[in-house]
Amino acid sequence: MHTEGSSPPPTEPPSKSSTPHPTPLNGTALPQTATSAPSRKRKRAAAAASPAPSDIGSNAGNGNTTDLLVASRADLSSRPILTISRGPVFVPTSDGSEWFKTEMIGVNRVGYRYIPAGINPPGHATPCRTIESNPTSFRVSWEDRSPFLKVTKDGLGISGSKGFRSARCNAPFREGKWYMEVKILHGGGEHTGDETRREGSHVRLGFGRREAPLNGPVGLDGYSYGYRDKTGEKVTLSRPRPYGKSFGTGDVIGMYISLPPRRQPNPKDPHDPAHLKRERIPIDLKGQEVFEILEYPQSKEMIALVDYSGKTTSSASVPSSNNKKANGKLPERNGPTLPGVKPPAPSHRPLPTLSDSRIAFFVNGEPQGIAFQDLYDYLPQRQTDTQKSNSRKRTREGVKEHRENPFDDGTLGYYPFISLFNEATVRLNPGPVFEFPPPLDIDAVLDGKPTTAPTDPSAPSMAPLMIPIETDTKPIINPPEPPLQEPPIITPDAKPSPKWRPASERYPEFMQEEWAFDAIEEELAKVEHAKYAAAEKLEEDRRKQREKKRQQADARKKARKAAAEQVANAALGEEERELEREEKEKERFGSVPTLGIHYERGVQNYPSPSPLRQSTAYEPEGSVEYENSPAPTFASYGEPQGGQSGYTSENHDLDMEVDQDIDAIMGPPTPA
Repeated sequence: MHTEGSSPPPTEPPSKSSTPHPTPLNGTALPQTATSAPSRKRKRAAAAASPAPSDIGSNAGNGNTTDLLVASRADLSSRPILTISRGPVFVPTSDGSEWFKTEMIGVNRVGYRYIPAGINPPGHATPCRTIESNPTSFRVSWEDRSPFLKVTKDGLGISGSKGFRSARCNAPFREGKWYMEVKILHGGGEHTGDETRREGSHVRLGFGRREAPLNGPVGLDGYSYGYRDKTGEKVTLSRPRPYGKSFGTGDVIGMYISLPPRRQPNPKDPHDPAHLKRERIPIDLKGQEVFEILEYPQSKEMIALVDYSGKTTSSASVPSSNNKKANGKLPERNGPTLPGVKPPAPSHRPLPTLSDSRIAFFVNGEPQGIAFQDLYDYLPQRQTDTQKSNSRKRTREGVKEHRENPFDDGTLGYYPFISLFNEATVRLNPGPVFEFPPPLDIDAVLDGKPTTAPTDPSAPSMAPLMIPIETDTKPIINPPEPPLQEPPIITPDAKPSPKWRPASERYPEFMQEEWAFDAIEEELAKVEHAKYAAAEKLEEDRRKQREKKRQQADARKKARKAAAEQVANAALGEEERELEREEKEKERFGSVPTLGIHYERGVQNYPSPSPLRQSTAYEPEGSVEYENSPAPTFASYGEPQGGQSGYTSENHDLDMEVDQDIDAIMGPPTPA
């Protein structure tokens, strides 16, 4: 689903991508400073709701909530791809009225601001991109205004209600010379027919930065510079100073601002505020996608400048010194400062300014002179060491949170700032055709150089007169002939171009800057995702290695356990076998006298030697027992051995006789 408009359609990415596309909606900010290594902690699913408070004026009773966009790419792809925002919804203040209130849109309030966002097609590294809202031209911003101001549908008409309320336009001026007109439809202190207030309607016009509050008039602090209708005074830091003529209903006020070229960041200084960096979160606001951004806060140095008792008449933007301190208290009256004693150093850092910058106003084409010059630099103050340490603190795991942005996000600059009191109404004219065209060189007019301001767009203008400067010259003998020069070609339609630009040209230029920034973010996001994928792969490889080592350790542990069990089983089997052997020996020798055999479990037992075997053992030759032993030996039954025993061949016959006598007495042997 695509809608008509001037926003470029999203480029189609390749069908397949080699890198994963995790959405940063639940924790990763892109492009942020360096991507940290992936954590193994358990991720939270998503944040519950936007940290910004709900818009009371437009949220009440509609039942819609302000939540973070879903983190799933499949869920995001189900949303329509828009090039123009759906909002706002115009609600007329009365039947047939040309003034409307806007609903279904995020109006800046309570330190947060909103810009339209569109879903990127699948395959992009970033989930959302910057888109426009109708009408796509220079006008009052639907989001960047007080919700109490009423508007026309073309965004050029603004009407107040009660008290001072302000609005900014939808594109900032960051460098160059710019001009626009504002016509006062009702102001200058006039009352309407049915108005019963003591004060009438008033208008203040000027230029303001992002830090300037919307529920107050321009010039309330040092972040804005204004021009009052009632007295014609200029005002900043809430200090009115005489300036020009007053204006009211029917007058046309020309607003001119000149800014020097934008300072380029120092590539060697990572903390230079001129570096471009975004801090924004895509959210679902009442059914449509927007970027939620933490507004730039006011610095304590600027707050300290607001001294309501100052009475200086200086025309510069920086207030002159006075006898009171920045906090309004009188200094200590200790007499004059002694010589050689240095005054105490100021506690606040100096505020940088933009050299050669200026603001001027015109009333019905008549220049009122330079109102402010050397404006304060719109870049944020450099972070202190304490702020840097606080910014390095990690946020909750898996939750995307807002952080204060110390860098330029591309939206800084000076915006046309319109403040209305009570029922005042105005209409903007950003050009290029003006009711009272300014001179071609506004700076020359402001500096008092002679020039002519055309009252008609077709009328020719005169450049400032160039007065030659007299120099000391000497006569030249035989001067060389001058080279031939072609006469200049003069065309009747040629007109000198102005040295300023109409505000209407700033809006398309600003949107091109935003889309170029989107492209840079997309490329940075792809690089960050590639790093993330490489870190994830490295972590996965390390995890596999740890798992492999763990498995190897478990295998070695199991092997050692199995070996120990095998040894234990072997010892147990040997013991069982020994017991079994003992049991068999018991069974074998159970009915035979053991003759001193003792069985003990686990001990190798053998029968004791027989005493008979010990008594018949051979004695060493030459011993007493050997010579005098009367016992016969087995050798006596064999061949004669001589002097081995007392039994010899001499008494053999006698022995035989004895044996015969015994046999006669006992009788013949009984057969077995």
